[in-house]
Amino acid sequence: MEGAEEEPLVQCPVCLRELPGAHINSHLDRCLQAGEGEAEPGSSPGCKRPRLAAAPLGSQAEGEPEEACPAAAPPVFSLFHKGRGGGQSPGAPGRRSGAGREEAATKPEDGGSAAGSGASLAQKLEGKPLAERLRPDTLGDYVGQERVLGAQTMLRSLLESHEIPSLILWGPPGCGKTTLAHIIANSSKKNGTRFVTLSATSAKTNDVRDVISQAQNEKRLFKRKTILFIDEIHRFNKSQQDTFLPHVECGTVTLIGATTENPSFQVNAALLSRCRVIVLEKLSVEAMEAILMRAVRSLGVRVLGQGEQHSSSATGGSSESLKFPVCIEEKALNTLAYLCDGDARTGLNGLQLALQARLAAGKTTPLNITKGGSADGILITEEHVKEGLQRSHILYDRAGEEHYNCISALHKSMRGSDENASLYWLARMLEGGEDPLYVARRLVRFASEDIGLADPLALTQAVAAYQGCHFIGMPECEVILAQCVVYFARAPKSIEVYRAYSNVKECLRMHTGPLPPVPLHLRNAPTRLMKNLGYGKGYKYNPMYKEPVEQDYLPEELKGTDFFKERKT
Repeated sequence: MEGAEEEPLVQCPVCLRELPGAHINSHLDRCLQAGEGEAEPGSSPGCKRPRLAAAPLGSQAEGEPEEACPAAAPPVFSLFHKGRGGGQSPGAPGRRSGAGREEAATKPEDGGSAAGSGASLAQKLEGKPLAERLRPDTLGDYVGQERVLGAQTMLRSLLESHEIPSLILWGPPGCGKTTLAHIIANSSKKNGTRFVTLSATSAKTNDVRDVISQAQNEKRLFKRKTILFIDEIHRFNKSQQDTFLPHVECGTVTLIGATTENPSFQVNAALLSRCRVIVLEKLSVEAMEAILMRAVRSLGVRVLGQGEQHSSSATGGSSESLKFPVCIEEKALNTLAYLCDGDARTGLNGLQLALQARLAAGKTTPLNITKGGSADGILITEEHVKEGLQRSHILYDRAGEEHYNCISALHKSMRGSDENASLYWLARMLEGGEDPLYVARRLVRFASEDIGLADPLALTQAVAAYQGCHFIGMPECEVILAQCVVYFARAPKSIEVYRAYSNVKECLRMHTGPLPPVPLHLRNAPTRLMKNLGYGKGYKYNPMYKEPVEQDYLPEELKGTDFFKERKT
């Protein structure tokens, strides 16, 4: 009995308090969960009692000491302060998590115009990029990708029921891959699932092994699942990707990978078979307009239509805290939605750049924003947005799938004699940074493959275009390639030679046994021995005959074969 009363005390590695061994596990769980909350700048770093005091009733383990921690307690490990933000006094009510702060920023009508802090628009634009600050936390705020995440879709049902399979998210930049992972992370934390993020651009194989080892311990000790998100997973080589195979197979981790490259080429086939590929498309103009409108509302920027102000529901309240109201033309938002080419990150960062530039300039404009009068304010116009972006955001990757998509579109447009489409796809490639010599080489091939003997001068045009590009380079050579492309689109087409050569290759592949020898009369006889063996015997030298010469040139087994006729397969 005395041994039971004097149960040894165990020190908590988080708050350094000593507790009976029977209660240490439940106490440690609460300490870790409390460590994920907001930091309290004025509180003592070694004291955990204020957080535990706010815990629900009945959450304290039996036998746990009730007295507050000593003032001289050692500081808590910095690991558990990670991700905390300041800005509130100790013990202030209404503390929010990171998700709560972001939600408050995007819904100014709930908390007024940031009235407590009186933050100006310029201060709001500092720090994190706008695309990161406005990243949604729930599926309800997610814009676009209706085909994949719309109502009643399989993926949405799985996410809402917290049954998340291993996924590969494939789509162009700015289409919402990382945002979707962020939403899954918020949902999984509420459900008690660990969510770990790594970037393949900086993580090493040892980092992955460490995460997998922790996931194994979590699953074995606490029955807790782990979701591992790998951004830019195509940056991992094949051997690094093989590290995931057994652990995804047995369910140690649920893998979510994001990539802008075609997974068929960049991800192991074995890993692909264990994951579901979700194809995300670039955002539509309507989706971009919704995202940009949400951004200006959160910033408290007024949206002006043509000659009239939008209703107050389209404005925030924070502009009242500015010396001058800030307004943006509705046409400027529409233009930005078109120019960003479905990339939400580019659109939001372009909006942020335009706002910051106009605020820095400090020039005011008379605005008709009040009934019966006007007031000075800062106006962002369509020209300011265009100046920030400089040009249309062209999606093109010289080393990725878009490279092959565009050259295929160019080839098929010329084959179909559509000169307008041919010029368009050529410009998409050149303006996106494609090597002009690569395009010229493809044109040389096209000249013989698709035009052939219908216009023998096409090959001369292609070779001349290649030499011209080699001599002068970009941007001067773009018109040379344009001339060649239009010539090919207008030229007659013939695949006679291409098809005949394909038939010859098929004949060679299908031949069984040893290939037939070259007929003796066609062989060269440079020596007397070869002449004595019959080499060249009976050969008729055609220029010496006025009439056509009857002579066989194919092996005996192939006499009468016509490769220019359609072969039956």
